[in-house]
Amino acid sequence: MIEIFLATYGAVFLAEIVGDKLLYTTGVLATRYRTAPVMIGMLVAFMAKMAVAVAVGTEIAKLPRVLVATLTAISFIGVAITVWRKSVRRAAGADQKDDRAARAVMVSFAAIFFSEWGDVGQITAATKAANYHRPVLVWIAAVAAMATKGALAASIGAGVRQWIVDRIPPKVIRWVGVTALLILGLLSVLETLGILTD
Repeated sequence: MIEIFLATYGAVFLAEIVGDKLLYTTGVLATRYRTAPVMIGMLVAFMAKMAVAVAVGTEIAKLPRVLVATLTAISFIGVAITVWRKSVRRAAGADQKDDRAARAVMVSFAAIFFSEWGDVGQITAATKAANYHRPVLVWIAAVAAMATKGALAASIGAGVRQWIVDRIPPKVIRWVGVTALLILGLLSVLETLGILTD
């Protein structure tokens, strides 16, 4: 049983960590929002996406590229709009902090859940589920691998957040964040459509 967990964890982690744009997206989100809400949104999205991968199996790889590209584009544009509309001033009250945390959870969830369906991590999890016939164990290992990737990216983003806030004007941060999200979205769409290859 531990062999299945480790094999799935290692395969999904390695598949996801190499050249994955959501790794960078998570880092960008962590520079704009607190780490905990970003991690919560990511974890829920990872759980849902890997549940689909394990349940549907290799059929997820057969999703139409245009559909995946459209969902990816909508997701990245939506997140970019949300980051653009986020106030550059600090929230003062507890109600505003709760609202910002809820928004960060929703934005992080959307950025991950609605993009890059049928990517290498999902296909790897689907393959492992088909090979091992232990879907719950494969799901747990795949989510753990994704959560590790997300935690690494969020930690890096959170680590540079204070440095950025101390040195760069909020409007510049907004422009850079939105531009980065749009570029990452475009790259994801081009890759999904087969125009850009690894």
